[in-house]
Amino acid sequence: MNEVRLQLEELLFSSVENVLVESVVTTDMAVRVEAVSTVRQAPCPGCGSWSERIHGSYLRFPHDLPTAGKSVVVALRVRRFVCAASFCPRKTFVEQVPGLTRRFGRRTERLRSTLVSVGLALAGRAGARMTDVFGTPVSRNTLLRLIASLPDPPTATPRVLGVDEYAQRKGQNYGTVLVDVETRRPIDLLPDREADTLAAWLAERPGIEIVCRDRAPFFADGSTRGAPQALQVADRWHLWHNLGEATEKCVYRHRNCLRPTPEQPRELQEEPESAASSPWPTGHRFAERTRAKHATIHALLAAGHSKRSVARQLGMTLNTILRFSRAATPEEMFTGQWQNRPTTLDAYKPYLDQRWQEGCTNAWKLWEEIKEQGYPRGYAGVRAYASRNLRGKPRPVGPRPPSARSVTRWLLTHPDALPESDRIQLKAVLANCPELAALSEHVRSFARMVTELEGERLPEWITSARAASDLPSLSRFAQHLERDLNAVIAGLTLPWNSGVVEGHVNRIKMLKRQMFGRAGFELLRKRVLLYA
Repeated sequence: MNEVRLQLEELLFSSVENVLVESVVTTDMAVRVEAVSTVRQAPCPGCGSWSERIHGSYLRFPHDLPTAGKSVVVALRVRRFVCAASFCPRKTFVEQVPGLTRRFGRRTERLRSTLVSVGLALAGRAGARMTDVFGTPVSRNTLLRLIASLPDPPTATPRVLGVDEYAQRKGQNYGTVLVDVETRRPIDLLPDREADTLAAWLAERPGIEIVCRDRAPFFADGSTRGAPQALQVADRWHLWHNLGEATEKCVYRHRNCLRPTPEQPRELQEEPESAASSPWPTGHRFAERTRAKHATIHALLAAGHSKRSVARQLGMTLNTILRFSRAATPEEMFTGQWQNRPTTLDAYKPYLDQRWQEGCTNAWKLWEEIKEQGYPRGYAGVRAYASRNLRGKPRPVGPRPPSARSVTRWLLTHPDALPESDRIQLKAVLANCPELAALSEHVRSFARMVTELEGERLPEWITSARAASDLPSLSRFAQHLERDLNAVIAGLTLPWNSGVVEGHVNRIKMLKRQMFGRAGFELLRKRVLLYA
């Protein structure tokens, strides 16, 4: 029996000293391990004085990790010591077994450590479901409290710091994530993205030599004030992304060059106005009803019926019969409230007709375009005009022109990586538009600077881009680069970038979705820093 107890001590309490297993009782549902502490003295938690004088003892029942599908409860007898120090406010205190118990703890340290690991990995609800599988069920709030009680991990001042923002609530609240670029581990989370907050954090860590960031003004200002000794590096991916946005705007501005303007067929130009251009085109329910009434009334009158007789037969008033009898054609009845009236859309109809002929048949897109030009009304009017007047018009025959986004993608892709069909279409577009050909040269030149780290060529590129008056979006992009010139040159020269920071931003998004609305800043900060 003594050999069994020794084996149990080694199995259950191998990492815990001064614990003696007295007995083990097994039932159908649980295992009860009776143990006792064997230390002769213990330190007072109030004053630190050691005491050997025992006041009494009692049993504690901390839960341990389950074994063989059964829950384990440790019946641990601990002693209460008397503090001999006269200046200590405590008269008695209970001993704690290092590695096994803590004050007011109802679980062993290894069970607590396991629950903390589950909470850091799965958070509340998912973690609570996993503990049910383990056989140690706890609530989601318990897991979240265990995470919140953890201390922050010790961190050293990084040499290369990565800074970026993350959304606490997209479009409303944003925070800042700080990452050690060399070790690729998160260092801290800040509750906002204000320059003062970042400057205060950097001022407490003067050993930072390089700061990798995007070109947001609050990060630039905070880095300059908080770490004036550090070299600031603008992230290359953000530079390329901003260039892509400027390129798409330039291509959209010259979208008429993507396909030659089709000639209007002579037959269509000489065709007289048809019924489709009338206020009530063929197929309109009011138009068909009016035409049917007109035909019926004139047929009865031609058969010799009097107007009063026709009114009695059709159930109409005499005045209505008189008006229909005076109208030689049904179109003469299209008056009054159904007649075409001037609308706020009239000034934009030529533009809508032109864009429809160019191949843009999306009514929502057309509405967004004229809204930028000052159209004050909603989408319904544009949709009604497109369905009534534009969808029946013949469209130009020929291949569909490439969209502005497709041309932008071709310009931003390395020529060797483009398929042959895309390369041929891009060549045709550039041959038809000298402005887009010049834009292509600017994009290729900037791409060489990004890929070959030739930042010293940036001032020359900025001068050339700002001189392109036909490409205002590219000119504005170059002007914005001048405001942060030193950081951009460093970003196009040094190998450092914010790629690892973007990875942690995506990880924060995953953690927030996993926490089901409980992702407050403090709790989120714990999970980001401790579960990395």
